[in-house]
Amino acid sequence: MGNIYYKGMKLGAFGLPVYLTENSKAKKANRKRKFYYLTFNSPFKDSSPKNLIVMYDIPDDKKKERDWFRRQLKHFGYIMIQRSVWVGPSPLPKEFKDYVKLIGLVDKIKTLKLAKAYQEKGLY
Repeated sequence: MGNIYYKGMKLGAFGLPVYLTENSKAKKANRKRKFYYLTFNSPFKDSSPKNLIVMYDIPDDKKKERDWFRRQLKHFGYIMIQRSVWVGPSPLPKEFKDYVKLIGLVDKIKTLKLAKAYQEKGLY
């Protein structure tokens, strides 16, 4: 007879949960701890001028950080010009820049201030 599970937890003979011991596969010391990245509130209005270009080159070994960074740029109202080139309002919040530095992305990101606000145009 196979193992019986209820809501993801293994059950014993009397239907009580079986708690894992040191030898179990579930928790090992060498496993990476789950890390959740912060979400910053957008200080910008929808009508804010888009006058900052953000370019980044974040490698594949930092995929989680790269995905978080993209989501955060969208949250700030940035629009993608190319895959790793975004334009949006400035300046980026200080707390956000400090956090980017903390997670080790500061040397992978470049910003350029535009003299005139970006105007989104159609293809034709």
